Amino acid sequence: MDKHVNGRDKPGHDDSNREKTMPEITVSMAEGRTDEQKAGMMRDITQALVKNLGVDADAVVIQINEAPLRHKMKGGKTFVERAAAAKK
Repeated sequence: MDKHVNGRDKPGHDDSNREKTMPEITVSMAEGRTDEQKAGMMRDITQALVKNLGVDADAVVIQINEAPLRHKMKGGKTFVERAAAAKK
């Protein structure tokens, strides 16, 4: 495909692999953030990939895997236990 025809004639960008290089990002995190926070994070990640990888935003797939606080542990204590200890 002619780069001048599709409007993607930026130096250093090779459009021949744009569809094959679809980045898929999985974010694992403890539950508790709002839908607005998660959507903002996913928009920011999308824009970072567009900027740094030169892919179209439509090619970026992001999935969030959330774990209940009782199913996530750090330092030998669940996040529920950590939160309870922080309140003391």
